[in-house]
Amino acid sequence: MAAAKKSKVVSYTKWGYIFLIPFFLVYTVFSLVPLISTVYYSFFEKYMAMGGLTQVGPNFVGIQNYISMLTSGELLKYTGNTLVMWVAGFIPQILVSLLLGVWFADTQIRLKGEQFFKTVIYLPNLIMASAFAMLFFTLFSDGGPVNSVIQSMGGEGVRWLTYTWSTRFLVALMNFLMWFGNTTIMLMAGIMGIDTSLFEAANVDGANSMQVFTRITMPLLKPIFIYVLITSLIGGIQMFDVPQILTNAMGSPNNTTMTLIMWLNKHLYSKNYGTSGALSVILFVVTGILSFIIYRINTRQDEY
Repeated sequence: MAAAKKSKVVSYTKWGYIFLIPFFLVYTVFSLVPLISTVYYSFFEKYMAMGGLTQVGPNFVGIQNYISMLTSGELLKYTGNTLVMWVAGFIPQILVSLLLGVWFADTQIRLKGEQFFKTVIYLPNLIMASAFAMLFFTLFSDGGPVNSVIQSMGGEGVRWLTYTWSTRFLVALMNFLMWFGNTTIMLMAGIMGIDTSLFEAANVDGANSMQVFTRITMPLLKPIFIYVLITSLIGGIQMFDVPQILTNAMGSPNNTTMTLIMWLNKHLYSKNYGTSGALSVILFVVTGILSFIIYRINTRQDEY
């Protein structure tokens, strides 16, 4: 009898491994092989010269691509561009999301049409970033609807995509609109998960709303804040489609909206595989470190 049970367990285990085979095949072909190829090419010099007519390499150059990348002024410049646009979108994202999360989670505040507003604020998160960028490009172009409204009110049209501040503002605004709904839902869930006895005890002790918010709600939401910060930063590092479409892949004006991934795409387009491989590996390592921090935060929460 025991032997029969054991054979059944072995049989079920075998089928479990069989069902995992398609996943590992897809992962190997579309993730593992490209990753290994990227690391391999990062140690070689390979690019197109003479206007794309002549291929140079592949010649093994060791870590020279990494040295050239890390000592390049362009890396610092495009990292700065990426961080500026990410921060400009993230600050209003976290502030507005926190405000809405508190409102929606507070049972004493009964907002009319609450479910409707929850749906509306989450809708931009469901729209493709490329479609969002095309919409903004149309709205804020020189002859677009926004300038038409300004001119109809007696004002002078603004060339939104000509100035650094306005182009960065539009990129940050789109990132904010696409992600604040998701952040609101997360913070609202975190607030609703706080033990209500803590709020009741604070009220009994005479604490006002601001004291309850700053001394109970905010500290208990700290893990969620850190999670949102790091995941948003990872998304910021990967920022590509919005500025790519909005500036027609130019990073205009004067490369002030050129992000790291746009720069990477530029190297790939010119078939400079060695440099693009080195940049990809650097970004992979940075993203991996940030992901590990998230993992540690989640495992620490599970321990508590």
